[in-house]
Amino acid sequence: MLEIKNISKKYKDFNLNDINFSVESGEYFVLLGESGAGKSLILEIIAGLITPDDGKVLLNSNDITNQKIQKRNIGLVFQDYAVFPHLTVYENIAYPLRSKKLNKSEINNKVVEFANKTGIASLLKRKPNTLSGGELQRVSLARTLALEPNCLLLDEPLSSLDIQLRNELQQLLRKLHNEGITIVHVTHNFDEAVALANKVGIIKNGKIVQTGTPKEVFHNPKSKFVANFTGIKNFYNAVIKSKEIVILENNVEIVYISGKDKGAGIVMFRSEDIVLSINKPDSSMCNNLHGKVLEMIPTKFGMEIIIDIGVKISALITQKSVDRLQLSVNKYVWISIKASAIRFIDLNS
Repeated sequence: MLEIKNISKKYKDFNLNDINFSVESGEYFVLLGESGAGKSLILEIIAGLITPDDGKVLLNSNDITNQKIQKRNIGLVFQDYAVFPHLTVYENIAYPLRSKKLNKSEINNKVVEFANKTGIASLLKRKPNTLSGGELQRVSLARTLALEPNCLLLDEPLSSLDIQLRNELQQLLRKLHNEGITIVHVTHNFDEAVALANKVGIIKNGKIVQTGTPKEVFHNPKSKFVANFTGIKNFYNAVIKSKEIVILENNVEIVYISGKDKGAGIVMFRSEDIVLSINKPDSSMCNNLHGKVLEMIPTKFGMEIIIDIGVKISALITQKSVDRLQLSVNKYVWISIKASAIRFIDLNS
C-alpha cells in the first residue's frame, strides 16, 4: 500500500497543502486536476525527486520520505517519455537493469519479457527517432516495468497521443493493472479516470478536494468545482423553499426532498438524466418543465441539447431521439428530471 500523509510543499510560487490519500496494493488510482494544480509535483515527491517540507510517504508501511530514489522501488514514467535518443529500444530498456549488476543473460530475458508485455518486441533494434508517440510511450513503460517496481507512477501518459493510440495505451494499462501492478496516474482528463481507475482523487490549487470511485465522484460531486471538472454542466445556485421544493436561479422551482425548511446550496444533475418530449409527459417524474431549444451540439456520445427553462439546461440524448422528436433550434420541448437524479450540496452544512 502507498500512503501519502499530510504532505505539504512550497515549490517556487506554488504550495501543496496537507495532501492525504492512500492507494491499496494492486489498485489503479487516478489523480485528476487542471494544469498547475500540483499533480506532477505529488508524483515527483512520491518518486523521491523532490523532498516535502512536511508529511510522510509510506510504501508497504515503510517510511520512504527521505529514502534515495534508487532504494524506493517506485517507477516513474514521464510525460515526455525521456528515452535516450542515441540508444536502440533494446538498449533503452536494458539501461536501468545494468545498474542492478545483472548478467547479460538476465538482462536479455527481462528486456524480451517486458518488450513482449508492452507489445514492442518487433521494435528492439529501432532508434527512438523512428518511433511513433505511442511506441515511445511503450518503450518508456517497458524500461520502467523491467525494474519490477512496487508502484508505477504515470505522468499524463496519454495526453500527447491521438485517439487510436490513446485507446491502445489504455488497453495496455488495463492489462498491466489486471496483472496486479499498483498504478498512480495523473491527468486532466476525466474520461481516462472513468476508463481506467478503481479510485480517483480531485486536486485543486494544491489541495485534494474529493476522493472515491469514479462512480462516486461522478454521481456525487462534493462541490461545484468537482461537478464542473467532471463534466456535469447542470449546476445552479439554489435556496430551499420547503422540505420538498428548491428554487433555482431566476425563480425556477423544482421538486427535491431536502427534509429542510430553509437553507442555501447548489443543485446539480447530469445531462444524461434528462428526458425530452414534445408533449407534456404523463409520468411519475416530479419535475416536468417547459422550455425552448437554444442550441444543438454534436458530441461523441450523441447530441447535447441546450434548453432555456428560465435557466439553461444541458440534456444529452442520442441522434435517434433527436430524429424521433424532430428537434430543432427554437422548438419548444418538455424536460423531465427524476427527483432522485438531483443532488443538492448544502452550503450551510
